[in-house]
Amino acid sequence: MNEETFSTLPDPEQAHLQTLSAWVDNELSGPARTAVVERLASDPQDSARVADYRAQNAALKALFAMPQENVRCIFLPRRAPWWRRAGAAGGWLAAGLLCGLASGWMVPYFYDEQPAFAKRADIAYAVYAPEQRHPVEIAAVEEEHLINWLSKRLDRPLTAPSLQEYGYMLVGGRLLPGEAGPAAQFMYQNGKGERLTLYVTAASKDTTAFRLLQDGKRATFYWVSQGMGYALSGQTSVARLRSMAIDVCSALGGHPEAWR
Repeated sequence: MNEETFSTLPDPEQAHLQTLSAWVDNELSGPARTAVVERLASDPQDSARVADYRAQNAALKALFAMPQENVRCIFLPRRAPWWRRAGAAGGWLAAGLLCGLASGWMVPYFYDEQPAFAKRADIAYAVYAPEQRHPVEIAAVEEEHLINWLSKRLDRPLTAPSLQEYGYMLVGGRLLPGEAGPAAQFMYQNGKGERLTLYVTAASKDTTAFRLLQDGKRATFYWVSQGMGYALSGQTSVARLRSMAIDVCSALGGHPEAWR
């Protein structure tokens, strides 16, 4: 047992703290264990120390997700002062974050790479999806006119992909201002009144592949294909929205095979 952390304490106090530590770790038995139990029943200070030791053990298990014995032997000296234990844990956490950043898997959590069209799509959904009287400019009964009009304004042939297999029908659509030009929004609704929107606009080819944007209960899957940015937004489950986004991408001529 490493006794370095107790070296600055008087011998009796050092031995006492080591005994409490051993009791917390279930290393005492017989008379020694009975003596500690009896003392804890009448000594609030020692009871508080034991509670603190247990809390430290629980925190270390949660942080490192491995047996406490391994955590104590590998990472930290036994019963180090709280500030030393916290510093060491913070060091390991920082090392993990740096490794994550170096390998690229944590980059999206530290750098905002979301393109402007994805954010605009999310906002447009939040604005128009709750609208009851005027959710769209042109209703689905004039779908051909809607498609022709939006295609002309965006200078690109557009289509409104079907989501009937998911229970959503086309409500209609509208023209919206994009960051560098016009954007189209198609709205869908199911029998429960829940709505989805598909946002379409011109976008840089190297903007993104396939990503998720979330804001509260709203979720948006967005991608770029052949110079056009697409964003499917809704408040359904992320897994279900992802499945629909894959089908929409495929229907619009994209290649979502790598997403599956």
